[in-house]
Amino acid sequence: MSLIDLSGNLLFVAFLAYLVATLLFGGAIKQSNASGKNTDKWGKLAIVVTIIGFLSQIGYFITRWVYTGHAPVSNMFEFTTAFGMFIVGAFILIYFIYRLTALGLVALPVALLIIAYASMFPTEVSPLVPSLQSHWLTIHVITAAMGQSILAISAVAGLIYLLKVVDLNKPSKQRFWLEAVMYCLVVVLGFVIVSSTFSAMDYESKYTYIDKEGMSRQITYNLPPIFGMNEYEVVEEHGMSPLVEMPALINAKKLTTVVWSLLIGSLLYLFIRLIARRRISAIFQPLVKRVNLQLLDEVGYRSVIIGFPVFTLGALIFAMIWAQLAWSRFWGWDPKEVWALITWLFYAAFLHLRLSKGWEGEKSAWLALIGFGIILFNLIAVNLILAGLHSYA
Repeated sequence: MSLIDLSGNLLFVAFLAYLVATLLFGGAIKQSNASGKNTDKWGKLAIVVTIIGFLSQIGYFITRWVYTGHAPVSNMFEFTTAFGMFIVGAFILIYFIYRLTALGLVALPVALLIIAYASMFPTEVSPLVPSLQSHWLTIHVITAAMGQSILAISAVAGLIYLLKVVDLNKPSKQRFWLEAVMYCLVVVLGFVIVSSTFSAMDYESKYTYIDKEGMSRQITYNLPPIFGMNEYEVVEEHGMSPLVEMPALINAKKLTTVVWSLLIGSLLYLFIRLIARRRISAIFQPLVKRVNLQLLDEVGYRSVIIGFPVFTLGALIFAMIWAQLAWSRFWGWDPKEVWALITWLFYAAFLHLRLSKGWEGEKSAWLALIGFGIILFNLIAVNLILAGLHSYA
């Protein structure tokens, strides 16, 4: 077995372990005490299985690194799997500090969705483009991913907090937005389903198009094309033709993927609502009714306190150093750079409101969810739609 095959098998083992651990955490919650701290055998078994999965994913990371000769964070598949791994690592650390079983019931599914999302991208190993051939690839990207993963734990704690305190029996803005969060998670699942389905069908539609520099290029769609690239022509077509031609600034192939995900995710959301006959948030609310709100609030706040400086180093400072070496400028208003700055400004505002305005509890939980939403927007929408210097990822 080659190293790359071993790497893929280790990632698959990690995925299965996280799935089993999620179920075990669900069983453990039923026997949790009123403080939300777990002492039963199910909780201990759940964290052991989680650690086994985490070690397996570290094995994936190391073996792929050895095989490729560089840190496996150079494309969307590698970065997103690393992001999921760091979320699990951050959860394990927080768990041993606070023993909050409910965190596992949310953190692990989030990591599972992110890893499943990563699997939809090409997994092949390819040579690095010149701008990526630097040790700053490892330093910048890994540090940024670690910072985002720690910040993600604050969103996990915030979601559990809101599931506990929001009254789902009365119409309110809080109830609406909480359900919107659950809808977004289902949309990610919809992306995994639609991408897996058409991948299994080996679907392809090929077109040539004119890019923003006026050059003729070829593009292959792996989903039925809804949006066409700028001034496109059909090369080889299966099924439908693009319905709308997009300007050169927009990556029509990736926008098509986003729209398909929204469509399938929305249908899946409606199907779940029809089967359960209640909101998705109402399905999960009974599982968190015994959690300690004060402890959750502390976890959310401390996660931001730790994650914010790590993210600052990785996504801004180290990124600027690398940009200077790669492109001879510290800042270029690339879409990825802009949204990294927006993320940083948001969490800076989070800490300001928390420390000076006393935004604790429910307000802090909502801010944590919004922050993680910005991180996901940067990961998904900015990478998939907006063209820029980071498009190679």
